[in-house]
Amino acid sequence: MDKFFEVLNAVDAFVWGPFFLIPLLLGTGLWLTICLTGIQFRKLGPALHLALLKRDEGAGESVEGTQPLDDTIEGDISHYQALTTALAATVGVGNIAGVATAIHIGGPGAVFWMWVTGLVGMASKYSEAFLAVRFRTKDAKGEMSCGPQYYLEHVTKVKWLGGHWPLPLQSSRLLPRLVSAT
Repeated sequence: MDKFFEVLNAVDAFVWGPFFLIPLLLGTGLWLTICLTGIQFRKLGPALHLALLKRDEGAGESVEGTQPLDDTIEGDISHYQALTTALAATVGVGNIAGVATAIHIGGPGAVFWMWVTGLVGMASKYSEAFLAVRFRTKDAKGEMSCGPQYYLEHVTKVKWLGGHWPLPLQSSRLLPRLVSAT
């Protein structure tokens, strides 16, 4: 059993260490920021306008007192609903506890690096959302379905990958529940 914990600690030190996770997060974010020509900065104004000021407009339906939207627009939710759903899926108890822990351990420098990672991480979030919308499908009830399971299956052409994509992420889903329980 001691050997198992030694191996687990070695894997933990590598994955969460400064030579794997930090370059992976920052590198991917910087690469996407460069490839997408800084989309998180260029399109911030129009995105906020669309999500916050046009928040009552549905995806393909008219709202009382407003003009009907173009019938060619596909979707089941408004821009504001999409924004709040994406934020709810991104920000959670694990992030709140992680920020507090990072500030406690790293001091004020941790805040700077969280901002840098967050700014370049917006390109990663954009890419994820773009792929989800690009490869969305209609289910049996005629409602839109999208997400990593759909674009992994369509892009890689590997059928089983769509159903198994969350297996490595189960620890990230378990951790916020453990933080909430303590």
